[in-house]
Amino acid sequence: MHSTMECLTDWMTRQRWYAGKGRVPQLVEVGREDWPCDDPDASIRVLLLRDIASTPPSLYHVPIVVRSTIPRGSGPTLIGRDEHDDYLFDGPHDGAYVRALLRRLGVTRHDQSSRVHTGEQSNTSIIIDQGSEAPLVAKVFRLVHPGDNPDVVLQSALTTAGNRSVPRMLGSLTTTWIDPHGSDAHTDEPVRGHLAFAQEFIPGVRDGWPLALAAARAGEPFTAEAERLGRVTAEVHQALAACLPSREPTLGDIVGFVAGWHQRLAVAISDVPQLRELRPAIEAVYDAARDAPWPPLQRIHGDFHLGQVLRRPTGEWLLVDFEGEPLRPLAERSRVDSPLRDVAGMLRSFDYAVGSLRSESRAAAGVIDTASLDLDALALEAARADWARAARAAFLDGYIAASGVDLRGHRALLDAFELDKAVYEAMYEARNRPTWLPIPLAAVAYLVSSSRAAKR
Repeated sequence: MHSTMECLTDWMTRQRWYAGKGRVPQLVEVGREDWPCDDPDASIRVLLLRDIASTPPSLYHVPIVVRSTIPRGSGPTLIGRDEHDDYLFDGPHDGAYVRALLRRLGVTRHDQSSRVHTGEQSNTSIIIDQGSEAPLVAKVFRLVHPGDNPDVVLQSALTTAGNRSVPRMLGSLTTTWIDPHGSDAHTDEPVRGHLAFAQEFIPGVRDGWPLALAAARAGEPFTAEAERLGRVTAEVHQALAACLPSREPTLGDIVGFVAGWHQRLAVAISDVPQLRELRPAIEAVYDAARDAPWPPLQRIHGDFHLGQVLRRPTGEWLLVDFEGEPLRPLAERSRVDSPLRDVAGMLRSFDYAVGSLRSESRAAAGVIDTASLDLDALALEAARADWARAARAAFLDGYIAASGVDLRGHRALLDAFELDKAVYEAMYEARNRPTWLPIPLAAVAYLVSSSRAAKR
């Protein structure tokens, strides 16, 4: 038997959504709500916990169901036993919490049987699809920030505009808290943020990443799918520009983008020594983009890749997860940005589909010495990836056809966004999956090559 905070400290380190991997949390409670519960044998506590062991300190949303016994089958969702001898359970796995959440979201549904999607990392998705009523999914944000979450804001705006390339929004939930640990000014002013939202659940959809990976592995073309995806991406960008703020970039905006690219490169070089010899060529691409024509800035997806799109059984694409990169500050994710960032992200994703297969082959052959990689050979390897090249071209064709924007006229700028993404990927792979490092290194080497420069 332990205190509630001791139970949570041990349990959180084992959760996929806990951002402080390899570190013991130091939790401080900054918010608590006791929700009405329709189960007489249970009570619901919704906690906001600041982990002051992390830098910056992260704020977590942890809904708990408290019971005096362990119901049949609920053992795997047990958090622990508290100082009152009660059992604590992870809320999204408990029907009492799910029913209370739906009431708070303003969603009426008779059959509320639910299951938790096992593939989530930074959030928890609860799928409710039993019975004859329209299925839905409730997403519970685990990392919480003051302000409006882009996943709610952007999808709500698109739903209101009648766009059917995103799941329809059904409701959202916010709360307020006072948190001196999370405020730069250390004030006692209350702040507000999103905890959860609900949207329609589309049965039978298939994730874009395994679809593309299967096609690449079989050597089957993905051009038709990529072209349709390019069209849908452009249509969503146009819809976002129409219903949310957009503007022409200022010189200050452009300088800020370019400075950010240079800063990320400087950090990445410490993790990826192979980038050092390419640094002058990379910086030349960045600097050339500063003088290139820039399209208007607007709200975008922000973390766009094949894992963020779903294909309906009828073949149409859906865009999901508009939260942006969850570990970036919310203020950054809520700003207007360049739509070319999304385009570059998807182009990199096509490369990754092919590159991941090459990494599997290298690992099977025992080739894991990333320090001895030949950058010229990697550049040639990237240039010869016919499957990825065809998919990339088709995606751009679809985007151009639907938007009327000649992306190839922005090639210098698009290359800079893609290069920045590849540099970030190289840093990530060096830290987490060294055997995958050749994938982004190949892209970097190719994007700064003379053959690529000749096409700009």
